[in-house]
Amino acid sequence: MDGSELVEAVRAAKATELERLGKEKSLIAATEADLSAGAVLRSAAASERRAQRTFEAWAETEPNDAARAAFERIAATEADHYDRVAARLEDPPAGPDPEPDPLHASLREVERTVERVGAGLVGRPLASERTLLQVVNFFVNEADSTAADLFRDLREETRELPADGAALLEELCSGEDEWVLARKAAEDAVQVAYDDYAESLQEMGLDPKPVC
Repeated sequence: MDGSELVEAVRAAKATELERLGKEKSLIAATEADLSAGAVLRSAAASERRAQRTFEAWAETEPNDAARAAFERIAATEADHYDRVAARLEDPPAGPDPEPDPLHASLREVERTVERVGAGLVGRPLASERTLLQVVNFFVNEADSTAADLFRDLREETRELPADGAALLEELCSGEDEWVLARKAAEDAVQVAYDDYAESLQEMGLDPKPVC
């Protein structure tokens, strides 16, 4: 297996979950059904801050130089994303960071380098770029082209991460066992993101499955 094959294998294995995460119900789940512009922005800002803190924590404990550099770079990117989203809020978040959601709680427990790369640079962005699509669509419908363009930029930067993860895994994986670990970690990250989405909807009495 190589990096591109791993990414495509994860996409195929989690196609249903990724498709559903890209539906409009993802915003209902993320905002607890508050579909105001402020609530969407606050949810997006919290997501970026959680990602920033996850990669910062990984960078502090990562023994591999290449992986540590990647984690530091992504943490800086996520910090920039947070600042750009928060700047659009009339009342930017103050006080402590948001509590980790199930995805980031699970990511912060990952210790092996190849699993961190699989989960954080492949699985997480595959899920995140799907939900960012709905944020773009929300602001298109709100006729807020500036916000829509902002989230297009964030989504495009997020979509580039699986390729970065694939390249890094080609450097890190020394045998098939490590490829298996990385792929499982990536698939697990998508599953945790989906399970959180589905549970949030079910608690509101909504079916996470699309209506055909």
